[in-house]
Amino acid sequence: MLHKIALDNILFLDIETVPETPDFGSLAPEKQTLWDHKSRYQRKEDQSPEDFYERAGIWAEFGKIVCISVGYFALVKGERQFRTTSFFGEEDALLRDFKNLLETHYYGPQKILCGHNAKEFDFPYIARRMLIHGITLPEKLNLFGKKPWEIPHLDTMELWKFGDFKHYTSLKLLTHVLGIPSPKDDIDGSMVGKVYWEENDIDRIVTYCEKDVIAVAQVILKLRGDELLEEDAIKHV
Repeated sequence: MLHKIALDNILFLDIETVPETPDFGSLAPEKQTLWDHKSRYQRKEDQSPEDFYERAGIWAEFGKIVCISVGYFALVKGERQFRTTSFFGEEDALLRDFKNLLETHYYGPQKILCGHNAKEFDFPYIARRMLIHGITLPEKLNLFGKKPWEIPHLDTMELWKFGDFKHYTSLKLLTHVLGIPSPKDDIDGSMVGKVYWEENDIDRIVTYCEKDVIAVAQVILKLRGDELLEEDAIKHV
């Protein structure tokens, strides 16, 4: 089935998110109460809302997107190339820029968005944050009334599940078992909030995000039985 999808019709993506404020104390009192209620069943008995706030970035209501990285296949002088680029900075602006990309280059019915665990996390998170900012949803994220087979989304974790709904496999584990080279990362997802709020190092986050986009593309190639990307075929634009 994957072979029926032209690689140049797929937009690979990944997002990085952080808590909306540097710390729990920076939240408005009403939002602090709402966070207490929202996180109550996720916290351990000895964890306070303040202690648990470092995980707020995983909820669109209490976090924000600081980077959306995308990648796509292109044919350059007869050679296959994979190009990556990123949207980062103020959330409202990066969401509008990403929406513009979808509406100018990935609007056709044959165009597909692809990520790892993206149906559960990335796609709904982006849609929710757009609505919070008053941004109308692009067609590729507006799923209301669509049948499952009409949704233009591809998820490498879902592909790896083979119908096993209780199974979760991280992208890092999946690339390892599939024999896909994984570049050494100096951060992981749990560190993004600290790197953003304490170190103010968005470039480090962008690099990490783009590596995940490349990894997702490599997984798709592996599942198709295609040759993996060589390092010199990957370009940042």
